[in-house]
Amino acid sequence: MPIDAAKALAAEPGSGEIRWERRDVQLYHLGIGAGRPATDPDELRYTLETRLHVLPSFATVAGAGSPGVIGGLSMPGIDVDLAKVLHGGQSLALHRPIPPAGTATATSRIAAVYDKGKAAVLVMRTDVADADGPLWTNDAQIFVRGEGGWGGDRGPSTRLDPPAGEPDRTVERPVREDQALLYRLSGDYNPLHADPEFAKLAGFDRPILHGLCTYGMTLKAVVDTLLGGDVSRVRSYTTRFAGVVYPGETLRIRMWRGDGRVRVAVSAAEREDAPVLADTIVEHL
Repeated sequence: MPIDAAKALAAEPGSGEIRWERRDVQLYHLGIGAGRPATDPDELRYTLETRLHVLPSFATVAGAGSPGVIGGLSMPGIDVDLAKVLHGGQSLALHRPIPPAGTATATSRIAAVYDKGKAAVLVMRTDVADADGPLWTNDAQIFVRGEGGWGGDRGPSTRLDPPAGEPDRTVERPVREDQALLYRLSGDYNPLHADPEFAKLAGFDRPILHGLCTYGMTLKAVVDTLLGGDVSRVRSYTTRFAGVVYPGETLRIRMWRGDGRVRVAVSAAEREDAPVLADTIVEHL
């Protein structure tokens, strides 16, 4: 069987050093649409090194290593066809604010393997800590079509009931035609997001935006509109990837306030609000 759940779960974690500089943070922020308008004081917090704060979703690219989806496929007990792999969801827990430059140790392991019948779900967990202690924990949910059915644990359901009532805030964020080309410079060079011929082979009319780019754009919208622009208020951020975004489209981001949390739903405005991110929660101070 291509996935040996017992072997994957028993494997020793892999560790390595990661580093990032202010320019890496600035590039990531530009890749998720920061800096428009360029002279807006609120945007300068994302783009100017003397005022720089770090949007927590930067954790998904810090160190410019392979995304968790790719790293998870190289772990012991995992031998699957990349064409059958989808990034099903992402969650991030912040232990303290991310510094604008740093050196840390990233430790990754397969934290769970679930049998969904016609598919398997791997949870790739990465814990990051520096000399001062834990910084963040990233979980990437990796959906592998055709690899279930061995009678294993189905795992928890990630589907939530829709938020009740009208959203407290709705904003729209345009995706530039070159957004994926800029975002990929933060480390995810999958040709699906840049090469039209490769995208066609994968079943898409044209290259699609990175799901983690949409993830970052959405968190920025929540921080800027409901959290007073204060990135340090974010404690965790979870989403399920429900659909694709094409460069040039517009994200419609709906937000519902709760007690210490914001529920979010994201859709593609030009495609009759086709779902993009679902079951999305930002927990905050």
